[in-house]
Amino acid sequence: MIKVLIADDQAMVRTGFGMIIGAQPDMAVVGEAADGVEAVEAARRLRPDVALMDIRMPRMDGLQALNLLAGPGVADPVRVVVVTTFDLDEYVHRALRNGAAGFLLKDSGPALLIEAVRAAVSGDALISPSITVRLLEHLTPPAPRGDDGGLSPRERDVVRLIARGRTNAEIAGELFISVGTVKTHLGSVHTKLGTRNRVEIAAWAWERRLIS
Repeated sequence: MIKVLIADDQAMVRTGFGMIIGAQPDMAVVGEAADGVEAVEAARRLRPDVALMDIRMPRMDGLQALNLLAGPGVADPVRVVVVTTFDLDEYVHRALRNGAAGFLLKDSGPALLIEAVRAAVSGDALISPSITVRLLEHLTPPAPRGDDGGLSPRERDVVRLIARGRTNAEIAGELFISVGTVKTHLGSVHTKLGTRNRVEIAAWAWERRLIS
């Protein structure tokens, strides 16, 4: 059972996320917090597998709480997925520097929220597609076009779709393969490229101009 903590200052948001998490047979909400101070205390006490963290909260904002729970030097970090209405570049960069295991917009939808939780548990990191594209467009300098990382043609297809922010289910649908096959390709891509998560795969693709 994947244990999830929900931290958001809006009760309706906590309830909505709780319903989405609770509908999954292998997930359970183990606690809620209405501000950053409560979030840090609850995360340390309950040790959830994943904490869903809003940014703008009273007493202590989500980015400060994230830094205390997963930032550099934290011995036993909590996997924190930031879920917010605000997609400011400053917030995204600070969240990723402070150890976020994902960054979603609140309008991303239930499917992406669930996938983000699962990605965090598996050590991956999922970022809302619109944010991924905007961040990676500014990467410089580009690497040589000829560097293919030893990927097979199908693995390159998977990488291109990851760089466009597609979920595993969406990749499976577009390539007419199973989600399990997508995960197998992802494992191979990680091994060949030395990447740790989807963000690094997407960065690799953008740096090599595989995405127009």
